[in-house]
Amino acid sequence: MATKSLATATVRAVKHRKLLPTRAALVLTQSAVNRVKEILQGRNDAIGLKIGVRQRGCNGLSYTLDYAITKDKLDEEVVQDGIRVIIDKKAQLTLLGTEMDYVRSKLSSEFVFNNPNIKGTCGCGESFNI
Repeated sequence: MATKSLATATVRAVKHRKLLPTRAALVLTQSAVNRVKEILQGRNDAIGLKIGVRQRGCNGLSYTLDYAITKDKLDEEVVQDGIRVIIDKKAQLTLLGTEMDYVRSKLSSEFVFNNPNIKGTCGCGESFNI
């Protein structure tokens, strides 16, 4: 049974932009922090946002976003500006050094993962390979 993700996400390979080095597995922009707070508002059963990865799309992998109800033993936890992001153990290596942003335009709004580890993405940015 296929499950629907909480939100959509686009992946971008970072080539000409230097991301600031950090000890955190993932860094969120202020726009992403604000959107995660909005998503979690009123969800008393959720401890945060959970990011996973699954086989999908023409390039191999795709990120999934869902409510985090529990934190498994091997999951990574990132706490930033009062929100918790739980990274599934299978997604940890694909996210190291990544910046998570939230972008709004006239036609869409979505989370964008600016990832320096990506070797290629599909044309729409939904799937990637490392």
